[in-house]
Amino acid sequence: MPVGRQVAEVARAHLGLSWRQAQERARELLARVRLPEPDAVQHAFLHQLSGGQKQRVAIAAAIAARPKLLIADEATSALDTIVQAEIVALIRQLVAEDGLTLLFISHDIALASELADRIAVFRAGRMVEIGAAAAIVTRPGEAYTRALLDAHIGLDAAPLVARPGQGDA
Repeated sequence: MPVGRQVAEVARAHLGLSWRQAQERARELLARVRLPEPDAVQHAFLHQLSGGQKQRVAIAAAIAARPKLLIADEATSALDTIVQAEIVALIRQLVAEDGLTLLFISHDIALASELADRIAVFRAGRMVEIGAAAAIVTRPGEAYTRALLDAHIGLDAAPLVARPGQGDA
């Protein structure tokens, strides 16, 4: 099934749009998630797209029904660092523009700290720590959280810096 049809099906099923309206919404969403040549991409199949393009299609489908909550589970794990940064910027923009709540699930605590107001750290299926992102990153209370942060620090690692306006609550 072409990717445009996949996105249109979501809009049609959840918003009650006609097929023509759903197809137009799909094209608009493919453009909104910054896919080049959305008209051409709309007729492409997933196997014809790059990893970053596939992720953008998945995001378009996820927002097609105008949700209030966006769940991004390992949304950048298989992407190179440049495409990862682009996807993070896109998610950040969509959350701000649409007033979405974001649940970002990632093994990368540094990446999570760039997007999150609050972080919950899980180990073996159990929550071991929760708090403001800035507090978790700068003052981790659990050894496991410290190990995750230490794993991020390397010769070429960017520093973990809290975003302006983050509190400790």
